[in-house]
Amino acid sequence: MVIDVQAFIDTHALSGVQRRLLFLCFLVVAIDGFDTALIGFIAPAVRTEWGVAVSSLGPLFAAGLFGLMLGAFAIGPLADRHGRKTMLAASMLVFGLASLAASFSGNLTTLIALRFLTGVGLGGAMPTSITLGAEYCPAPRRASLVTLMFCGFTIGSALAGLIAAQVLERYGWRPLLVGGGVAPLLLAPVLWWTLPESIRYLVIRGGRAPQIAAVLSRIAPEVSLDGATFAGGNAPTISPVGQLFSGGLMRGTLLLWLAFFMSLFVVYLLSNWMPTLIQRTGASLGHAALITAMLQVGGTVGAILVGRMMDALNPHYVLGGVYAAGAAFIVLVSMSTMTPWLMGIAVFGAGFCVSGGQTGGNALSAAFYPTPYRATGVSWANGIGRSGSIVGSLLGGGMLALGWEVTTVYALVAIPAIISGAALLTLGAMRQQQDHS
Repeated sequence: MVIDVQAFIDTHALSGVQRRLLFLCFLVVAIDGFDTALIGFIAPAVRTEWGVAVSSLGPLFAAGLFGLMLGAFAIGPLADRHGRKTMLAASMLVFGLASLAASFSGNLTTLIALRFLTGVGLGGAMPTSITLGAEYCPAPRRASLVTLMFCGFTIGSALAGLIAAQVLERYGWRPLLVGGGVAPLLLAPVLWWTLPESIRYLVIRGGRAPQIAAVLSRIAPEVSLDGATFAGGNAPTISPVGQLFSGGLMRGTLLLWLAFFMSLFVVYLLSNWMPTLIQRTGASLGHAALITAMLQVGGTVGAILVGRMMDALNPHYVLGGVYAAGAAFIVLVSMSTMTPWLMGIAVFGAGFCVSGGQTGGNALSAAFYPTPYRATGVSWANGIGRSGSIVGSLLGGGMLALGWEVTTVYALVAIPAIISGAALLTLGAMRQQQDHS
């Protein structure tokens, strides 16, 4: 009896082991979101404590993002070679230790270096958790389950804002980095001892039948697997990165990279610079943090609803429409800087569409690539996206240094959101044409 492991997962109800895995991946992404967003909230306090110019915050943001990019590029292929669980636990240890060390920084240079190392761990953790989660999801529910899992990122980011609003003015910025370091250090051993390895990874590596049977028995205990052999993919014949451009995937890969670049350009420019931008309108630091948190709250709600729409409709067209709406909300942000309640609604809408759309894009990339190089495909798309986040963060600082008006900065950010949506619409049309040919 030959069992296709993905078909097995698709035809059985979601089990306790799958729910637990998705919950643990949710926690990974939540801690990732908290630590990634934290730098935007603590940046004004760092600037005040050390008396640095606002333009000096650009390298601080960019350091973590360079680390994120490097981590995504390096750890994805390693996860395809050595296993998702192994690299996920290792990534958590790296960014936990680096974040904890960053809380003891005595100057901006040290903090920049440690934020780079934090980023390396973060860059590997998120795409690896997305890949592992996607490979245990039934295909008909994959988009909604992956986006629900990825809500951890926006929830973690929102918690960063809510906690920062309470902690910064009382205790300063260092305790926030301590929390961002301790949490992953506590979670890493739990992941190592609790998570199963990707079942599809075990299949393509061969010789793992007892491990595969043990995991499948936990998913469906009533099914007898005596004497079964397992199928679900072939081992790669070329490097995982080279596979992204083989078998007709080149155009799709490039369109995904363009969408991720532009989307994360928007997400990180807004999340990193919004507290500073809002503060420049005369708002307090706590008020700026609360309004910025609405970006992540909107992203959480958006991720849930966008994922459900992607399972019910053509996911490419859903994401294209969502990004177009996101551009409109960003323009509304630029028009409402003097009206706090309207700005809060606009920021929520921008988060719903852009952050929610980026979450949907992660689910889309996990479904786009085959198992042997799925971790590489997801992580490299994220790595390219991180390069967009670097450009966005540096460009935000540059525009402020030039004295540009807050309204102008926001209005320009709508353009890359439109480009991201157009790239995904093009990818959808291309794949539809391939299906009919």
